[in-house]
Amino acid sequence: MNIERLRKIIAYSDANRDEIEAKVKSFCAFAGISSDKEVLNLMQIIRPCFHKKGYLIFELPLGDEEIGALCYRGDGQGYLVLNTSLPQINVHFALCHELYHVFYGEMKFGHKVEFSNDHYYEHEEEFAANLFAGMLLMPETGFRLMYSRFKEESGNREEDTVIRLMNYYQAPYMAVLIRCYELGLPDTGSISQELLHMNRERVREKFMDLWLDESILDATKKDDYAHVEAIVTRLGEEGIKESYLNERTLKKVLHNMRGLYSEIKNPCPDKGSDSIWNTDCKDKGEQ
Repeated sequence: MNIERLRKIIAYSDANRDEIEAKVKSFCAFAGISSDKEVLNLMQIIRPCFHKKGYLIFELPLGDEEIGALCYRGDGQGYLVLNTSLPQINVHFALCHELYHVFYGEMKFGHKVEFSNDHYYEHEEEFAANLFAGMLLMPETGFRLMYSRFKEESGNREEDTVIRLMNYYQAPYMAVLIRCYELGLPDTGSISQELLHMNRERVREKFMDLWLDESILDATKKDDYAHVEAIVTRLGEEGIKESYLNERTLKKVLHNMRGLYSEIKNPCPDKGSDSIWNTDCKDKGEQ
């Protein structure tokens, strides 16, 4: 990310903080949680909220590691697929980012793809979704407190402070850095080029040096497909008993599901995506 782009993000955050904060509080009230405290288990809290909105969440290890999430909404049920081929911290951020689109987004989509690389269309709703995700993952009061604590533990080294915050909140590097600047926490008034241009090797090295949990930098490869097929099979068998579905149709559905599953898991060449600290998403629009 270049410095001008980061400045644009910070400017958007400054201008829209109150509006997005109100939406974070609205969601927290809907979910029955405090907006001032960190969410310890995102999926446990957010999955039922998506379900109330008519969406099911699946986690699948997609072959394309540039895709962060797939979101589909038809006439009835909606679906969100999170790509567990990405690091765990990116899946956390993608979940909160998509939450904004489902609950508060104005764009109407049938099939939407969110990319995890560094090149997305910079329209307002994407900025809003990223700001919302950062606020939900890293509530201001607690974030300020932990920043001060980790700054002291790090001997005032900003790099180590950001890495410790990244581990604590299990959030992508760039999301943490942006949150620091949004809240005006770094001592210097200017944006640090050194912090801005951290690479994934350096991030992992710092995790090792500071005895932090390196596993959050890796992909979980969690795969919900077997569970999804079991649900479809159960519902299909119920449909056959009620005589509104026949066995041939169910077999065809399962066959098509298995074919699609095999296709999306097919590995693709490594494109060198520096995803472990990146928060950006690109909306591909309707397909």
